[in-house]
Amino acid sequence: MAAKDLIFDFATLDFDKPTADIETIRKYNPQRFEMEHLTAIVHEDPENHICVGYKDVTEDEFWIRGHMPGIPLMPGVIMLEAAAQLCSYLVQRYDLLGTKMVGFGGLEDVRFRDPVLPGDRLILLCELIKARRMRMMISRFQGVVGDKIVFEGKIKGIPIPVDALEKLREQR
Repeated sequence: MAAKDLIFDFATLDFDKPTADIETIRKYNPQRFEMEHLTAIVHEDPENHICVGYKDVTEDEFWIRGHMPGIPLMPGVIMLEAAAQLCSYLVQRYDLLGTKMVGFGGLEDVRFRDPVLPGDRLILLCELIKARRMRMMISRFQGVVGDKIVFEGKIKGIPIPVDALEKLREQR
């Protein structure tokens, strides 16, 4: 894989010195328990809107037993969730969308190229392409294992109306 193909050449990063651990990530991302799909953030560039993080894929993942028995493959939807959480972290950490919470708005040009297996470190990269406050954000993302891009695409994020949803929930 040529560095020119990557959103950011992470070869110089020290993965043993994260800029954000799981506790810091939790300040900006609401996912908890089995829905947390980031282990750490290792690079943040708020000026160029680029972020690099990773997910250490363990033998204890909730999907191991059923996807697929005997050949555990990280589901594509979970890979996408990990990328979405990295994009959300970047947007929320630097208040680029002006909202309490970011949700899925859509996907474009998604390609899966190689499997992700237990024991892999899935390196995630994102670059914010567009942000319209209180409207939407678009980021491109990549997932890398070893020296291969295993998936990539673009993701759209939209503001989640947290206050309105809390009121609706109280009414039910």
